[in-house]
Amino acid sequence: QVQLVESGGGLVQAGGSLRLSCAASGIIFRDNTMTWYRQAPGKQRELVATITRNSVTSYASSVKGRFTISRDNTKNTAYLQMNSLKPEKTGVYYCNSHDIWSRDYWGQGTQVTVSS
Repeated sequence: QVQLVESGGGLVQAGGSLRLSCAASGIIFRDNTMTWYRQAPGKQRELVATITRNSVTSYASSVKGRFTISRDNTKNTAYLQMNSLKPEKTGVYYCNSHDIWSRDYWGQGTQVTVSS
């Protein structure tokens, strides 16, 4: 049974930081590409950051230089360090795992609210 469990969300003031975690089980974590998405109220889900099995990272242009995605294969966990948060980054953050057979798995999401 595959499980992705996000944590670390919460309420933070603009300019603050949060670190999200995505703990995975039931998958071969080290072989999977991990991606964080955000869904703002009333909007479509959008990609925030990706890290491949080889730890190659990529980011949405709006978060480059402020967000950092990482992974710890010994803990089957992916992270998203978010600094200098802005109110427009409010939303539900979802963790996605994409395996070598092109199957996608999703977590339940964690709410991030940035107050102005």
